[in-house]
Amino acid sequence: MKSRIVWFVAGSAAGVYSAAKARRVAYRLSAPGVVDQASALGVGWRAFSAELRDGMQAREQQIVHRLTDASAPPALGLDEAPIDQTSLDQKAT
Repeated sequence: MKSRIVWFVAGSAAGVYSAAKARRVAYRLSAPGVVDQASALGVGWRAFSAELRDGMQAREQQIVHRLTDASAPPALGLDEAPIDQTSLDQKAT
């Protein structure tokens, strides 16, 4: 008797879950759902573009600061250390 109750509960839970999933899929495929997805994609794209622009501006300011600062060592790239020529000469011999 207990196994029948367990299977009944499991079947009911599976039915409720699949009904909810089917309702979501049906909404996504409807006209308002497609419009909502397109607008969400637009919002995401604008947020990504804004983050990209902010990062580009910050990096540009870093480069300008390094180029205009006379006391800083010459800019080699993204956090590169200068190459020690003497150690390269010793390795070659």
